[in-house]
Order: sequence, then structure tokens, then C-alpha cells
Amino acid sequence: MMDILSQLDFSFFLLASIGTLVGIIFGAIPGMTATMAVAVCLPLTYALGLEHGLALLLGLYVGGISGGMVPAVLLNIPGTPSSITTTFDGYPMAQKGEGERALRVCVVASLVGGLISAAVLFLFAPLLAEFSIKFSYIEKFLIILLALTVIASMSNNMLVGIFSGVIGVWLSLIGTYSLSDGGNGNTRLMFDFMEPYLFEGFSLLPVLIGIFGISTILLEAEQGVTSNLAGQKIKIGKEGGFRLSIFKGRLTNLIRSSFIGTFVGMLPGVGGSAASVLAYTQEKNLSRDSSEMGKGAPQGLIASESANNALTGGALIPLLSLGIPGDSTTAVLIGAFTLQGIQVGPLFIPENSDTWYIMMIALVVANFVMFALMFYAIKYIARVVLVPKYLLYPLIVMMCVVGAYAINYGIMFDVWTLLIFGVFGYLIQKIGLEVAPLIIGFILGSSAEVYFVKSIESFGSLSIFFTKSPIAVVLWVLIAASVTFSIVMGLKSRKRQQETTSNA
Repeated sequence: MMDILSQLDFSFFLLASIGTLVGIIFGAIPGMTATMAVAVCLPLTYALGLEHGLALLLGLYVGGISGGMVPAVLLNIPGTPSSITTTFDGYPMAQKGEGERALRVCVVASLVGGLISAAVLFLFAPLLAEFSIKFSYIEKFLIILLALTVIASMSNNMLVGIFSGVIGVWLSLIGTYSLSDGGNGNTRLMFDFMEPYLFEGFSLLPVLIGIFGISTILLEAEQGVTSNLAGQKIKIGKEGGFRLSIFKGRLTNLIRSSFIGTFVGMLPGVGGSAASVLAYTQEKNLSRDSSEMGKGAPQGLIASESANNALTGGALIPLLSLGIPGDSTTAVLIGAFTLQGIQVGPLFIPENSDTWYIMMIALVVANFVMFALMFYAIKYIARVVLVPKYLLYPLIVMMCVVGAYAINYGIMFDVWTLLIFGVFGYLIQKIGLEVAPLIIGFILGSSAEVYFVKSIESFGSLSIFFTKSPIAVVLWVLIAASVTFSIVMGLKSRKRQQETTSNA
């Protein structure tokens, strides 16, 4: 333990604090997200080393999720997708002159949600990793297949989600079909003139930065970078009005919503918006004074913010124990480990115990820094929403290009990859495809192929996927349940759309 503490120098805590502050700024500016913050700052971690780099990135993650509450409360604009339900009660409170009180309720709920999810991560990720070490290639393939079906079932449109995931898998297979993976050693899925550039496929990090950085800027630029908030005054109300007694009688809501957020975060590809909506709905169904929700009720803020901040620890559980990203932000975090030559998965925690403990410390520190910054400096943080985007975006583009070029020691094709996937990410969102299933399909696709081929090589028959072990049977049941759920939800959604159309 002393060896771990000796690595926690001043720069470690400083980077966690800076990351949290920058993340809050990204989250507070509408159109910019925690995922974008992590993607843009990812190349910096190479020079920092793994532990210090993770302190920065986890600070960005926690701060980015939390920052979304600011425009949600003050402007009725969710800064991040997970803040959508915060607008339901936050903005009505701000209109009553209780903006500061609403934000402080959100900050306290966020801290509790973040700490509960960190505790669950610390207790259960090692157990899940220890259990998954026993998995053969068959169970590993089925785990990835389950992750892909969950992504499809939780997409806005099941078929669109599946198609987006398939595109991601297809892109991941471009390159050399390695002999060690059961292939023939030849390149595939490309024209001959592309072989010198794509011999090893697309590099993960420029793809991530392009999809989450450049494409976001292109989408925002299409709407015009001149902010319609220019000259607007932010009114957050008078000081005071907040007492911890506001949580009296609402601790059940706070704890329940935190566990809901943690659990939803563990489901690959679901995201914070689903967590906050589910927690908010549960509180509305169970609360005695649910009629006040949507009109400026603190319990709505407690449910929303505790759930979406609990997502952070929950989403790290499948990432660190199974190698499966829980959401788009943790998908980008895989890049940080890739830069350092470390593979996340069942062996990560046993083989990197020091890094594991340092990650937990960084996560807790980031939550407390978030609380201190936003609780005591909320008047100044609130003004971040008015920063002109035409000043921010050129700087972000420059950081993206320099980062992509430097990641693999100055390969120009990585810059082209950044731009290609930036434009590609913009186009797929314009035509209605979904980014999260695509990028997670890209990350998991090559591993799914390897595990599938290795299973066939080892046992020689497709029937082995159904008869090898009780674990495989359980996984098939979960896959069937996920597919059934997605079909039922898709039919209900279509029925609602038809009813809405007929009524119109």
C-alpha cells in the first residue's frame, strides 16, 4: 500500500483536479460532452504515463457528466444527454429564482451517486474479473455477442442500432488477417492501393478522436458557431436557500437512483440518458408528492443527477473486468490503455493491482473535486455556458490534429484517419445511424472474430457454442432475452408512432 501512496504526488492530484475542471467546462457548454473531452485530451496521456494520464481522464469523465447540469438548470438545455431529466425540474426552479439552490441539490446528489458507484466498482469488478478468468474462447465470444445485442436493444431504433454495430464490426476487420488469429496473413476488405496505409487496419485512437471530436464540431458548425446566448445574462438566484435538510425523507430516492445508475452503467451501450430517465420514472411512480415533479421538485433533480453520475463507476465495471466498454466514454478510455500497451479485460486487475487502486483513488478524488468546484464556485462555473464556440472550436480542432499525428510517432495517415472518420461520423448522424453502437462494434469486432475462430479451431463444431458449459447456456438465455426485449420495445415504439400519426 505504501508503494501505491508513494506514486500519488502533487501532480497526480493536480491532474485529477484540472481534468475535473476541464470536464465541467466541456459538459456545461451545450453540444460538448464528456466523451468529446476525453477524446480530445487522450493524446496528452502518452506523455503523462498511465497513472497520471488516468487521473486526468477520470477527472474529465466525472466533470463532463456533472457539468451538464449547469445549462440544464439555467437554460433548459441538457449539456449532456444524461442531463435531459434534470431540465424537467431544474429549469422551473431557476425561473422561480432558485437556480443556485437547484444546482447545489444537483451537486450533492452527483457526489453521492459517484461515490456509491465507485464503491460498487471497487467491490464487484475484481470478483467479476476473477470469475471471467475461467472463461474459454466460447464464453468470451458469447459475452461480446451479448454486449452487441444489448447495444442493439437499447438503441433508439433496433434495426438502425444493429446496422450501425455491423458497420463498426466491418470497419474493425479491415487490415491483415493475421496468422496468429487463425487467418491467412493476407490483407482484406480494401483495394490494393490502400494496403501500404491499412496494413494493420485503422488506428483506434484517431478513429475515436475523429468520431467524437471532429464530427461533433461539424454538426455544431452546421447550425452556426455564433452563439444565440451572446449577451444573455445568467440568473441563478440569491445566495442561500440550500440546506442539507432538503434531503430529509429523500435518502431512499438518492440511494435507489444511485444504484439504478450504477446498474444501467454496467449494461454496454445503454448510456446515461437511460439511467436518468429510469431513475426519474421510478421516483415519479413511488413518490408521495409526484404531482410536483416537472414543476420544480428537488426530488426530480436528486433522481436524475445521482443516477447519471453513478453511471461513471458502473460503466467501468465491464470495461475493467471483461474488456467491454460500458458506454462511449469508456470506449475512448480503452485508447488510454492502448497507448500504454495495456489490455483491459479479465487479467487487468490481477496483473495491474497498483494501477487498479490508483484508478479508484483518482475516481474518488475527482468526485470530491467536482463537489468543491461546483458547490462553492457555482456562480462562476455558470458563466461557462456563454463562452463563444467560435473561440473554442479552432483550438479543439488543432488539438485533435496534433494529437492524432503524435499518437503513433508522426504518421500522417493517422491525421487522414482523423479527418475521414470525422466526416464519416458527421454523415452517419445526418442519415440517422447511431455512433455508440458503431464505435463499440469497431472495438469489439476483431475480438469477436478471434474468439469465434479460436473456438472452432479448438473444438471443430458450431454445436460447441451450445453444449460446452453451463455458463454458455446462461449467456445464450441472456442473449435471447435481450433480443426478445428489443423486439418487444421496437413493436411498442412503432405502435406509439402509428397512434401519434393517426391522432395528428
